[in-house]
Amino acid sequence: MAPHFLTILDMTCADAWKVLAKAADMKAEDYRSDLLAGKSIALVFEKASTRTRVSFEVAIAHLGGRAIFMTSQDSQLGRHEPVRDTARVLSRYVDGMVVRTFGHDKLKELAAHSAVPVVNALSDDYHPCQVLSDILTIREHASDLTGVRVAYVGDGNNMAHSWINAAVHFPIELTLATPEQYAPNPRILEHALSLGAKVRLTHDPVSGVEGANYVYTDVWASMGQEAEQEARAKVFSPFQVNEKLLSRAAPGCMALHCLPAHRGEEITDEVMEGPRSLLWDQAENRLHMQKAILEWVFDSGARAD
Repeated sequence: MAPHFLTILDMTCADAWKVLAKAADMKAEDYRSDLLAGKSIALVFEKASTRTRVSFEVAIAHLGGRAIFMTSQDSQLGRHEPVRDTARVLSRYVDGMVVRTFGHDKLKELAAHSAVPVVNALSDDYHPCQVLSDILTIREHASDLTGVRVAYVGDGNNMAHSWINAAVHFPIELTLATPEQYAPNPRILEHALSLGAKVRLTHDPVSGVEGANYVYTDVWASMGQEAEQEARAKVFSPFQVNEKLLSRAAPGCMALHCLPAHRGEEITDEVMEGPRSLLWDQAENRLHMQKAILEWVFDSGARAD
């Protein structure tokens, strides 16, 4: 059976590199195929989305398939039906599920009871499709990732966790700069370190970006945390990615953000619109990476031996 893709660690290191190279090739040739011809993929989204929804719908179309978009209002997933029942039913209708949800346990339960592959389009714990797109964006500017220094500045959220996992497969040097009370999950960090990832955690944003080739940030309050926005803004204000902070990074440092951004909060307009910004390349690369991930999921030949 085709594999599930819930975190980047569901891929072997060889597979992750293969998917990265394939996405770059797909971008270069404006790739189309009939891999998913005759197949229907359910996009089950409990969280709003622009980039993830559109990039997956277009990617599925470019591979010859059909996307069926469902929100929690369109299905029983957010109501009273057990997740395992939804998984079993959808498995008999569609050829795969791309799921954007809150709790990661829901994704794991879907995968455990699904007869078709489940792809994590975002959960509260991980965003693997995004981080692979980010690695693709960096590799377009640094052909050799060995020793590339990435600083993640902000909330120790699903993006921080995904960067931690990415450091297992790719030879980057990752520094996470978060407020102490918003540090990433220590279990996720300890597991990555045990697998050889080069990751450092600090609670000082200036120390965090020193020597960084790429500085990455995300919103301070993710979907579902809106009530905490005001309190978080006070804690996170020293972690804003602005020109002053970037001046402490390596010469030529570039800025990344997974979007959507709260301009003037975690990142300034000056950085977003300036020559350091890679944000729009990141956004485009979601499309090419979704195609490469779908190929890895549905074509056994795309996976490493």
